[in-house]
Amino acid sequence: SSRSAGPFVAVNSAAIPRELVESEMFGHERGAFTGATERRMGRFELADQGTLFLDEVGDLHLEAQAKLLRVLESGEVQRIGAERTTRVDVRVIAATNSRLDAAVETTVGSVTGASAGGGSSTRPASARRAGPRPDGRSPTRRGRRR
Repeated sequence: SSRSAGPFVAVNSAAIPRELVESEMFGHERGAFTGATERRMGRFELADQGTLFLDEVGDLHLEAQAKLLRVLESGEVQRIGAERTTRVDVRVIAATNSRLDAAVETTVGSVTGASAGGGSSTRPASARRAGPRPDGRSPTRRGRRR
């Protein structure tokens, strides 16, 4: 591969505290937050033209995973406190010991169940969907029958 001569950056995602994930992965500008005394490149920039290995990626919280997805789709990172994005060309290899298929089903199920009915109903999402009622009549809308 053409990336074999490029940098190889390994990240143990499970070891990064939740509040530091964005700074570690994408970097930050000087003064972006308390303690940011100098500009720091993130792991994506350090791995530019090479490979970024994300170990235990399943342990990252969902917000961080969404931000990683955005970088993978766009090929650009924005350091914390930066005004512009930086283009990166990185091969990403991700690994985890977690059963991601089960985690996705659990997460999607809890999100769907909580939002489908617009409240804290304990009825399954399928019972809250609009459609014909069991007695064959149309569902009511805004208190009026159709």
